[in-house]
Amino acid sequence: MTGNDHYFTAQPASPDERRTRTVPLAGRDVQVETAGGVFSPDHLDLGTQVLLRSVPAPPTEGELLDLGCGWGPVALTLAALAPAARVWALDVNERALDLTRRNAARLGADRLVTAAPDDVPADVRFAAIWSNPPIRVGKEALHELLLRWLPRLVPDGEAHLVVAKHLGADSLQRWLAQELGTEVDRVATDKGFRVLRVLGR
Repeated sequence: MTGNDHYFTAQPASPDERRTRTVPLAGRDVQVETAGGVFSPDHLDLGTQVLLRSVPAPPTEGELLDLGCGWGPVALTLAALAPAARVWALDVNERALDLTRRNAARLGADRLVTAAPDDVPADVRFAAIWSNPPIRVGKEALHELLLRWLPRLVPDGEAHLVVAKHLGADSLQRWLAQELGTEVDRVATDKGFRVLRVLGR
């Protein structure tokens, strides 16, 4: 990526050169479209791999959320595992949303909705949230992001977040429990990553 062109930029300045990759999602190898200017464009990143192999199966219906979808691996997995649910794929990066939309069409995930954060109706509540959150946006922006979406879990819902240990997973776990007033567990540790579970209230 060039200059200040981060994966959390709304309109990446890097060339929009599309390429096809074969990646393992939901137990099968699928072809997806990726491009520069989004998170981990060349492969399924290690943190997302840890998340996807550590989480329990999602609810089979209701509203499910991938917070920070990138080119779509988490949202596409949710859609494959819960085809009757509606999956929201959120990102501020317009290129990421376009890639996820195209990959959903390619894989027949017709109940997957891509959206910028402000486009999600205020009354939508989520049965599950899966996220490899954008830690590198900085602590203040990350906290604001998590406090915006995690309280939108239904009372028996669960969020699962994957965070690198060296990027503050343990302190984030403590902060979430304090701020949300709910149970936050570490459910997996693998390859230097923690998977945190946040319970809806």
